[in-house]
Formats: sequence, C-alpha cells, structure tokens
Amino acid sequence: MPEGDTVWQTARRLHGALAGKVLTRGDLRVPRYATVDLTGRRVLDVVPRGKHLLTRIEGGLTLHSHLRMDGSWKVFAPGQRWSGGPAHQIRAVLGSADRTAVGYRLPVLELLRTADEHRVVGHLGPDLLGPDWDPGRALANVLAEPARPLGEALLDQRNLAGIGNVYKCELCFLLGVTPWLPVGELPAERAERLPALAKRLLEANRDRPVRGTTGRRGQDLFVYGRAPRPCLRCGTSVRVADQGDGSRERPTYWCPTCQRGPTPALGAPRGRAAAG
Repeated sequence: MPEGDTVWQTARRLHGALAGKVLTRGDLRVPRYATVDLTGRRVLDVVPRGKHLLTRIEGGLTLHSHLRMDGSWKVFAPGQRWSGGPAHQIRAVLGSADRTAVGYRLPVLELLRTADEHRVVGHLGPDLLGPDWDPGRALANVLAEPARPLGEALLDQRNLAGIGNVYKCELCFLLGVTPWLPVGELPAERAERLPALAKRLLEANRDRPVRGTTGRRGQDLFVYGRAPRPCLRCGTSVRVADQGDGSRERPTYWCPTCQRGPTPALGAPRGRAAAG
C-alpha cells in the first residue's frame, strides 16, 4: 500500500533513472494528453510531496502523479521486459537512452506548469519526509478538531502529509489508543510524542524493501493485517473494523487490550464507534 515512505522510494528511483536525461520517449496514455509528446525535453528532477510525485521537466512543466491504492512506477533497462501489469494498464512512459520509467494504473496523472504545482500540493500539511516538516504545526493541525477520531485526523493529508492506513493503525497502537479516540481526549504526553514517532517510523522505512514497525523479522507490523492473530505484546486477538477517512471506509486494526478508547460497538455497522 503506497504511503509516504513508498512514494519517497519511488521518487528516488525515478530521479536516479531520469534526472538530467533527455527523454527519447514521453507518452501519456490518458485521453486528455493523447497528443502530448515530451520527447526531446530533459527531466530536471523527481520529488515526492506527501503521497504525490512531481516529475519536473524542461520547459517549465511538471508531471504530477499519485499512486493511491494500486498505482506504481517501474524502471526498466533497455531490452528488459516490462512487468508491472498488462499493457492496457500503462498510463505513462518516460524513456531515456538507458532507462525507461513506466507508470501503471495511475489514478491521477496530469501535466501542469511547474509554477502551478501549488494547485495540486498546496493544500498539504507538513511533509513527514520533506524539507518543510514542522512537528508543531502538524500537531496543531491534528488537534484542531477535538471531536474528530484520531485515525481520521492522521489520514487527512491537510494535517500532515505521508500517513496512510498502515501507519495510522501502527501509530495508534504505539500510542496506546484506538483510532476512534477523539483527538481532544488524547493524553497530552502522547500527543507530544505523535509527530516525532510518525516521522521516525517513516524515516526508518524509506530505505527498506519491507515496511516494519516492530523491529522483529517476520513479524513486521504490530496490528495492521494481523486480525484475528494474537497481539505481539499481550496475546489478545487483534480486531478489525472499518473506519472512514472522509472519502471511504478503510479496514482498521487494533488490540482491545493494549489500546484504550472508543471502539466499534458489537452489532453496529462497521466504522461506527461506541464508547468502550
């Protein structure tokens, strides 16, 4: 699942393959850009911004992409077989003399002026892996709506950029509270830990092929994806329920013993919380 660390890795891989190179192929396979040809332009750099990718191209252009759930960028050497999915899922091809980057299943792909990048990323909060990281501002953003469930606040990229559903669940576990806890009820000492803990998790994983939060090989995550297996700390069965993020419901994992706060009521529609 692409989150801030995955996007950071993708940007680094694309930058290494394309930055400073002249495009010998530049196809955008979406109807809006069917006639656009980027051939002959030099790629200047590729930078991540939260979960967004910005590929800056000579002539004041930026190719903006977002992976969401299923998108990916793959890099291939000359003659190497493309292996990211069937051809009809390819949305972009950026090729130089010695590398070709292929974008598969990209739900967001748009070409805009570099001067207009703020239009697509200007709404984002401080980037956990970016030069604009500001822990104080990020925490203030999260706490701005006291009644909002913590899990929803963490997923809101306007608060802080880079956290997805995996890190949401793992952060709540490490803080010892459920994702349904209203942010205004988060104990002050735990709230103070939140920004640094989130940054530490993403920084620790941005160079790893397999994401981990536990430090245990083969048991990479504390709760995410583990229901109904035992909690790695206490042995209680990990539970799962849906929680909204403002756009759709997401499977959310927690340990009912290690984490305190509201949880979905037994028999209630998934994602609706009750005190517990």
